[in-house]
Amino acid sequence: MDMKSQREVSLVGSEEPLAEIMGKIATAISGTGPALAFGTVASIHAPADIAFIVATTGSTGISKEVALTAKAVIASAQASNKFLDAKQGELWSLLLPLTHIAAVNVIIRSLELGTVPLDLRNFDGEFPKATYTAIVPTQLYRALHGDERLLRHLQATKAVLVGGAHLSPQLQDLALSHKINVVTTYGMSETSGGCVYDGQPLDGVSIEINQDSYIRISGKTLASGYLNSKDNSFDGTWFTTQDLGEIKNGILYVQGRADEVIISGGENISITAIEELLATHFPNNQCAAFAVHDLEWGQALHIAIVGEVDSAQLSKALEEKLGVAAKPKKIHKIAQIPYIGIGKVNRSALLELLHYE
Repeated sequence: MDMKSQREVSLVGSEEPLAEIMGKIATAISGTGPALAFGTVASIHAPADIAFIVATTGSTGISKEVALTAKAVIASAQASNKFLDAKQGELWSLLLPLTHIAAVNVIIRSLELGTVPLDLRNFDGEFPKATYTAIVPTQLYRALHGDERLLRHLQATKAVLVGGAHLSPQLQDLALSHKINVVTTYGMSETSGGCVYDGQPLDGVSIEINQDSYIRISGKTLASGYLNSKDNSFDGTWFTTQDLGEIKNGILYVQGRADEVIISGGENISITAIEELLATHFPNNQCAAFAVHDLEWGQALHIAIVGEVDSAQLSKALEEKLGVAAKPKKIHKIAQIPYIGIGKVNRSALLELLHYE
């Protein structure tokens, strides 16, 4: 990335008052203030056209600093509001941490509508009503399994964007049965956040599947690249994700990350398929699948689960639906699933928690 013409970078604290953050965002967009960094960003300078730097939270644990222009992030906000048919004066609520692009997007969508988002991150008492909000699947799960305050808030909106991690069809159906209008979103920091809603690319966004079944994204919302890393994922026009997918009748179906397929005893096992089936059969439990290095199997499938469950029943369900290779070698009952970023299972942390290398 060309760093000849540089701009100062200012790190945004996650606990700063929202009014101050909105003022900083306005000056970053106009070019009268420094570029703003969200998350763990070490860079102190950026190219002059970069307004926002967002640290990724990849499954490898290696953080990359995604460089975004004001045009890209504004295009994302405008396309999102257009998809939702959002009107001037309508309200967004902020339920996500300001270390991620999804939270920044809520603020900029609000600016586009001439409003200030309701800051509910550390809010006490009954949540006020908002027109739209954005959450991750974990928050939706909690709303549907005991968090009545959040449930009422989601039910009162016109639409709830759910992204940041895989949303199982079962959890989506349960939300629908509770009269929550879920809009599934797919995207990442490199695309200014969600850029595919309910399987359809937003205005100004193009998607394709390459010969290796990887999802590729192009368009107005694309990042300029990374500040701290050279990466061939960007070719100047397209960004190649690490997600596998297919397009049917114009709808994108995300099949999971390429690095979340394990090989056990010579058999390929999809972590995504495992977790989706567990969500179907054990909707009241949070589950995560992960691989452990094993001399006999190469990679052994393990399951971590929160809450009481019949281990034999769990193993039987996986074996019957996905084959003998999907029968876990061990099931761990834990107090809490560790996450990386906003809703993605931190499988490295699971290994560490359970004392595996």
